[in-house]
Amino acid sequence: MNVSYIVHISGRVQGVYFRASSQQQAIDLSLSGYARNLTDGDVEVMLCGEQANIDKMLLWLAHGPEEAEVTDIKYKQVALQSYSFFSIN
Repeated sequence: MNVSYIVHISGRVQGVYFRASSQQQAIDLSLSGYARNLTDGDVEVMLCGEQANIDKMLLWLAHGPEEAEVTDIKYKQVALQSYSFFSIN
């Protein structure tokens, strides 16, 4: 069963290929959605797909790519969204 989550990641997450790395991880896990920079320096990620794969992605997002320094991650399940792929916004 597909579900959707919105994720808010804080720390040094802009300028470290966080969105591009998130996109690759999401593709590898067959997830759709998006990653976008926020004006406050954080990153927002929408994840849509199988719960087990979202759980794996949430674990990855908690540390991100090598150059990132994640200090906080918040996520919540939201109404099911429909995306055909994972985009960088």
